[in-house]
Amino acid sequence: MSEAIAKVPLLEGRREWGLFLLAALLLWGLHLAWIYGKYRRFVQRPFYYTWGEVLEQRIKANDRGRYRILKVRTDEGMTLWTRTRHREDMTHKRVRLQLLSLDRIGFWDYLKGPFVPSRVKAVAEAPETLRRRLGTAISAQHRSPETAAFYRAIFLADPLPPSLRKKIAALGVSHLVALSGFHLGILWGGIFLLLRPLYRFVQERYFPWRYDLKDLGSFTLLLLGGYLWLTGMPPSLLRAYGMLFLGWSALLLGIEIVSFSFLLATGAVLLVLFPPLIVSWGFWLSMSGVFAIFLLLKWWGDLPPKLFALAVIPIGVYLLMAPVAHTLFALANPWQNLSPLLSLLFLPFYPLVLGLHLLGLGGLLDGGLQWLWSLPEAQSHLRQLPIEFLGFYSGLALAASRFRWAFYGLLVTAFLAMGMIFFPGS
Repeated sequence: MSEAIAKVPLLEGRREWGLFLLAALLLWGLHLAWIYGKYRRFVQRPFYYTWGEVLEQRIKANDRGRYRILKVRTDEGMTLWTRTRHREDMTHKRVRLQLLSLDRIGFWDYLKGPFVPSRVKAVAEAPETLRRRLGTAISAQHRSPETAAFYRAIFLADPLPPSLRKKIAALGVSHLVALSGFHLGILWGGIFLLLRPLYRFVQERYFPWRYDLKDLGSFTLLLLGGYLWLTGMPPSLLRAYGMLFLGWSALLLGIEIVSFSFLLATGAVLLVLFPPLIVSWGFWLSMSGVFAIFLLLKWWGDLPPKLFALAVIPIGVYLLMAPVAHTLFALANPWQNLSPLLSLLFLPFYPLVLGLHLLGLGGLLDGGLQWLWSLPEAQSHLRQLPIEFLGFYSGLALAASRFRWAFYGLLVTAFLAMGMIFFPGS
């Protein structure tokens, strides 16, 4: 009688965990010290000349007229914000900047991507790239600039215009637009299912001893690495790919990956590799989202699979994450409660619209999207929970990873917080 082989934990015992965390802390500190050395050499200069590519521009106005806020990635790999009164459109431009007042930049601001006063010395067209050509092909299939920007965002990680970003935030689906592990998971599953019949046909004839999960999974991971490069390695996608790579490697080694301990280890490794993540709210929100899924799996994972996948996960994650999000971001709208349903609908929507764009029919659903974005108009209000609440809520969530009473206490607290967010006058 055969028995299932149990997966082994990544680390066992306090001694192994202590050594691992100590080593991670040491390596993180050394990497951070190296970055600090770069920072010191940077700010000690009276000014600094560099070329960079404009990733995003926002048009603002004050008493002196209109100006542009630019997000620039320099040739040295630094991301910064600056301001210019140049009248020409800076989209897809390369700019030569004279960076000023460098001694005013703090180290933590340097890690996050600082605002740096500058003078634009020259403007040039950015070289034509595959990403730009794909973006142009996507835009050509849409009459509305907003829908074109939406699809460029979910396929190529292009920034959204502020007006559309606000509409999407009012629907509570910002996480569906910023490329992340959610999108990588959909793409991984889609590529795997498309290639599996061909692989099975060849496997049966030439290498029947091989496993499709191992071979196709690894090949798909490689393809997703190419996709990461194509999109310019945005931070949200880079950390998601890092988590996917570590999770896949652990799966092949027979290590248990659906566990709080593996999540902790993965977070530690990512911080060692990318120390600036320590100041990234996106990183901590993505870690919190996975933590919420693991909580639901721990206490309600024995529910029927379809019920768990179609109801418990989307509603539970939304409920558990809403208090965290509304401690950090103030925008609240009753339509945000559609987030669980829209997250479910996004699972077939994403591969469907990808296929439509490949067929040149990308504009087929534009009317439905514009109708959806119009729903939350004039119903938003600003409501932010106190930062002290986040400390209490985080402590209760950690306790919930061990104790059932804490888990149900967390759910009750989340419900109460939702009432404070959406019914502030009650």
